[in-house]
Amino acid sequence: MDVKKSHHSDEGRCIIGNRVAADRPDSPWRERTEPLPERPMQLDPMTQISQTVADLRATFDTGKTKPIEWRRGQLHRLKAMIEENEGAILDALHADLGKSAFEGRLTETGTVLAEIDHVLKHLKRWMRPERVWTPMTSQPGRSMIRSEPLGVVLIIAPWNYPFNLLATPLIGAIAAGNCAVLKPSEISAHTSRVLARLIADYLDPQAIRVVEGAAETAKELLAERFDHIFFTGGETVGRIVMTAAARHLTPVTLELGGKSPALVHEDCDPALAARRVAWGKFLNAGQTCIAPDYVLVQEKAAAAFVAGLKTAVTAFFGADPQTSPDYPRLVSDKHFARVRDLIAGGEIAMGGDSNADTRYIAPTVLTGVDLEAPVMREEIFGPVLPVLTYRSIEEAIGFVNARPKPLALYLFSNSRAVRERVLDETSAGGVCINDVVMHLAVPGLPFGGVGTSGMGAYQGRASFDTFSHRKSVLVRSEWFDVALRYAPFSDAKMKWLRRLM
Repeated sequence: MDVKKSHHSDEGRCIIGNRVAADRPDSPWRERTEPLPERPMQLDPMTQISQTVADLRATFDTGKTKPIEWRRGQLHRLKAMIEENEGAILDALHADLGKSAFEGRLTETGTVLAEIDHVLKHLKRWMRPERVWTPMTSQPGRSMIRSEPLGVVLIIAPWNYPFNLLATPLIGAIAAGNCAVLKPSEISAHTSRVLARLIADYLDPQAIRVVEGAAETAKELLAERFDHIFFTGGETVGRIVMTAAARHLTPVTLELGGKSPALVHEDCDPALAARRVAWGKFLNAGQTCIAPDYVLVQEKAAAAFVAGLKTAVTAFFGADPQTSPDYPRLVSDKHFARVRDLIAGGEIAMGGDSNADTRYIAPTVLTGVDLEAPVMREEIFGPVLPVLTYRSIEEAIGFVNARPKPLALYLFSNSRAVRERVLDETSAGGVCINDVVMHLAVPGLPFGGVGTSGMGAYQGRASFDTFSHRKSVLVRSEWFDVALRYAPFSDAKMKWLRRLM
């Protein structure tokens, strides 16, 4: 069933130490000028990578990373690294993506600090053996699940949240007792460089290493044998990672993306829905894997919703978002050109202007969208929001289900019946009702995709489990041994077996 179209009207200066970049006059960290440690001499890339993995495997084999004291110590060191160098981290994020200090704290450093605190609070309990009921056939005995570290893991981070999406899986890897190789994105080069220096200075170099580089470096890393690979990025590279992992039968966690829809039903407050959608969509200039990729709004609420988007964007960024210190930029010239071209897929209801020199694209809303245009076939990953209308909730559900399963699905409705229908009849990595993106702020909720939007999950306990092997253990007693299971068998033994099983 077709959805009716609506007709309502990648560069800043590099950071040295904790000194603030010249284009950040408002930074509260301007006076901090401690230099970061010098980077060690680089070996031949292939030799360095192979030696790095071998070194970490040797460390893991000693058992150094298994005690809770080591795990907690490294998490405290990671926390200190952020607290003592937040200025350098935020400045690097600004240089790469134009993020304000507030947005950097909200979505990167603050989020990671909260995750560390949550893991430290619960780690001792997570590490305890989990008792499991033992059936009569295995008595006398006791059963349990013991979580043990996987070994040496590889974490490949993306460029859109280059600090958060490297540090958060690292927290899980450390909490589970692993050694880790970290590969930041070369596209967010300032953040990559700061991370490499800080992690080398603060964390245990015998167990945690950063390897910087571009695609060739990633290729060399994937040629090595790891015990788990954690990748965040796009579907195309995700397939490459999975193919490489298959050579060693290495398990993978793939955090990908896709086109996450927002459904706006007529019974909600359209102005509030518009404000929350605008916040989640234009956060990080739309370069968020769980940003609302398009909106399906019920016909009766469409005009008010589009008007609400315009009001919200003006309230957030002023009449000209290009002059707002709070509105980020696209990460690269290539990404800028791709997103700018997507605007041609519909009628511009708001925004549409751009500046190639600064990689600025205005918060843009499209109506009258061509369903076959690239803007409706590709993940947008930028500040362009198509708005379409639907007549009935059945129509909206059918539209979502006709497309690949999204990483996130958003629904704005005060009807319990509508909520239950959407939850029961659609599939997505995660769902947030009457808001967007904020389900990531709940540490007890696993974050991950389904289908082409990813596999596996992390955050909180899910991170610990992702980087652990849940080993099944049965401990039997020697004092009593039932002869029933041993040959020779008889009719009498069969009768007892039928009673027991």
